[in-house]
Amino acid sequence: MFAWLGGFVTRRAWWVIAVWVVAAVVLIAVAPSLSSVSSSQTNVVPASYESAQAQAIALFTFPERAAATSVFVVKRVDGGALSAADHEQVQALAAALSAAAIPKVAGAFTSPMTAAPDGTAELVTVFFAGTGTGRALQDAVDPLRDTASAFLAGTGLEAGLTGPVAIQADTSDTIAATAKIVAIATVVLIVVLLGLVFRSPLAALLPIAVIGLVYLLSTAVVALLAQGGVFRVDPQLGPLLIVVLFGIGTDYILFLLFRYRERLRAGDESRPAMVASLARVGQAIASSGLVVMSALAVLFLCRLEFFRTIAPTQLVAVGLMLLAALTLVPAVVGLIGPNLFWPSKRWRTARPSRLWTALAGQIARRPGWMALAAGGLLAALSVGALFMHFSYDLTAALPSDTESARATEQLEASFPAGALSPTYMYVAARQPLGEEALTRFSDAIAQVSEVVVAGVPALTADGTAASFTVNLTVPPVSSEALDVVDHLKEVVHQAAGAGEQVRVGGQSMVSADMRAAARRDYLVVLPVGAAVILVILGLLLRSVVAPWYLLAGVWLGFGATLGTSVIFLQGILGEAGVFYFVTMVTYVFVAAVGSDYNILLTSRLQEERAAGASPRDAAAWAVQRTAPTVAAAGLILAGTFASIMLANVTLLTQIGFTVMIGILLVALVMATVFVPSIAALIHGRRRKAAPRPATPAY
Repeated sequence: MFAWLGGFVTRRAWWVIAVWVVAAVVLIAVAPSLSSVSSSQTNVVPASYESAQAQAIALFTFPERAAATSVFVVKRVDGGALSAADHEQVQALAAALSAAAIPKVAGAFTSPMTAAPDGTAELVTVFFAGTGTGRALQDAVDPLRDTASAFLAGTGLEAGLTGPVAIQADTSDTIAATAKIVAIATVVLIVVLLGLVFRSPLAALLPIAVIGLVYLLSTAVVALLAQGGVFRVDPQLGPLLIVVLFGIGTDYILFLLFRYRERLRAGDESRPAMVASLARVGQAIASSGLVVMSALAVLFLCRLEFFRTIAPTQLVAVGLMLLAALTLVPAVVGLIGPNLFWPSKRWRTARPSRLWTALAGQIARRPGWMALAAGGLLAALSVGALFMHFSYDLTAALPSDTESARATEQLEASFPAGALSPTYMYVAARQPLGEEALTRFSDAIAQVSEVVVAGVPALTADGTAASFTVNLTVPPVSSEALDVVDHLKEVVHQAAGAGEQVRVGGQSMVSADMRAAARRDYLVVLPVGAAVILVILGLLLRSVVAPWYLLAGVWLGFGATLGTSVIFLQGILGEAGVFYFVTMVTYVFVAAVGSDYNILLTSRLQEERAAGASPRDAAAWAVQRTAPTVAAAGLILAGTFASIMLANVTLLTQIGFTVMIGILLVALVMATVFVPSIAALIHGRRRKAAPRPATPAY
């Protein structure tokens, strides 16, 4: 099949190129911008979870508590305590914000009760006309800040706006501003590394041109599908889309170019060399793309919306990149021919690499020891994963130099932890709630030692619904707080009588539900993803044994990745924990890409065995000829993910670092040492070392 495809695209090269270019031009012309159709998630957890149901009750009974809010933290410029005149000025600020007629702003409120215990700050709560943190609400953030800044000018006071809507607006703006930096850094990195690999400017720029075209086409397709309501695009996924497409696209192109160069060295003309190359590595590239896309598709099984939004955009991008690697790249390279490697002449003759030759020899002679060394290293690093703490504090992902981050810091310094993020308990009944019911629920809440009821419960006009405000005595998004609200939920549910519906809401409950949903998603996605990868490897390799040790290598690489990240992020940087979605993103890309490298190397190993080499010789030859490709691809892909760290968003920084480490481990340890050593050990019967070829491929 791939030999036929190679023959077709090289014979009709100009037609293939024209189809791609015309499709890109037409779709880009009619598609909206990706940013214009991006939207933040409206529900953090599904509607079946406690916090979502609590918000639904609040919408009908206490809409002011269900509405989206943000808060101004007002303090003196000199850091001193607020005077009576300052408090009056804060009251006037709230009135001015309410009267400003800013779209989507319902009003603003403050009172003496919102002053900090130490007297250094006072809060002005802004109520929005809507729920969630969507783009329409975010657009009100800048006018609010401008109004407050103008009103307080010359008063000796300053106000910083924070809260869910302001945080999301600042995060979106930061990501949009740094997406271009990430793109530039990614392109520069790829050009430099490919230039070092091929010693040719054309070979370095060709992947950028091809992937750039695919990127523009991908964003156009994604934007059109999002505009049509097929799926939602999260604004935080922009930098991730760039690095995934450029990183994986470079991998696929490298797989093809390395084999093409090998065939040219063997004496083939350009077109036959490309046909033979696609015939050999086309299946590996297609299988690699299928593994990545299958791993992404498994995310549709998740309950958390953030996980599900990763899948469709990346599926479109990876699918188009796979198609381009099998059609557009062979067509372009077939036209350019050996001039692709100009002006370097090193491509004409293979030069032995002492590193890969020595490694291949060791694997052939001592596969058991090499497998033990590589596997032992990965297993040792995996131990760190046992000490991983998950973070569900979305405010910790704030860019440190934003107004919302500075205002949040002031909040935490001036107010008690529990007062910053109250927990609400809602009771809805068929009949008016009497004093007995209110007392019963108050007594139930009092059974939980880590909470304090703030004020008296609020009742609706008809008395059929009540709201209790509860302050936690522990930080509201800590692991302890999540355990507390889970316990509170159980206690108040048990206190409910016939015809009474009780739900607990607030940020702590949202985080607790996120934790429960994430645990469920991991229990479903990880084993299903592993099963899918196992099946694909089995079908590709037509083997019963090989897929199992390849999958074992993938899991070892995944565990070592998490362990190393814990050592660095928690142990060295001192971060409180790893964001819960980092592990899922890491699994998808490290496991899938690790399988890519395994597929490439194992396919070459099987090819050498089919040519008559013994299992140990075949493993050695596969390492000597394929490990340079895997190493180069791994370094480039790791570098592209590292560029996400420039986004200055803690979430993206953790994703970038963790995936970077994972790619390096699976490329340089798992795929090039552990897997071929295990293959030689399991399948090997002869102890003969691999001979050093007279004209090695690399």
